[in-house]
Amino acid sequence: MAYSKILIAYFSRRGNNYVGGRIMNLPIGNTEVIAKKIQELTGGDMFEIKTVKAYPEDYTETTEVAKEEKRQNARPELANKLDDINSYDVIFLGYPNWWGTMPMAVFTFLESYDFAGKTIVPFCTHEGSGMGSSERDIKKLCPNAKVLPGLAIRGSNVSKADKDIADWLKRLGFTS
Repeated sequence: MAYSKILIAYFSRRGNNYVGGRIMNLPIGNTEVIAKKIQELTGGDMFEIKTVKAYPEDYTETTEVAKEEKRQNARPELANKLDDINSYDVIFLGYPNWWGTMPMAVFTFLESYDFAGKTIVPFCTHEGSGMGSSERDIKKLCPNAKVLPGLAIRGSNVSKADKDIADWLKRLGFTS
C-alpha cells in the first residue's frame, strides 16, 4: 500500500498511571510510547492531542474527571490544532482506554476535522479492557472515513510491544 502522508495523532497521559495493578509515575505516557514506535516504523508525522485544561496529577482524580466528562458527553477544548489535515491520507489515532472508549478529548479532535476519504487506524493502551467501544465510536464520528482494525496494547507491556506493533502494521499493509 502506498500512502503519500501518514499522521500519528495521539492522546497520552504521563505522570501517575495505573500499570500492572499499581500506580506508577510514568515520564512518558504509555500511548506516546506506542505512537513513537509506530512513527519509527512508518515515518509518519507526530501530533499530540492536548487539552487546554490539564487533567489532575493524581490518577484517581483523573479517572473521576474522565468519568464525569464521559457522563456529560463533554468535548474538552484542545490546546493545539493541526495545520492541515488535508495533506494526510492515513491517520493513526492513539489513546488510552478510559471508561470503555477513548478520552473525550479524542472525540473533540475527531469532530474538529473532516476525515472523509481518509483511513483511520486506531491504537490504544489499556489495563485489561482492550479497544472497548472506541472503534465503533470512531466509525460513528467519522462515517465517511475507512476505519481499519485497531491494536490494543496493555499499558504494562508497552516496552515489549515492538513485535506486536510490527506484525499489526505488516498485516495492514503499512510495512513489508
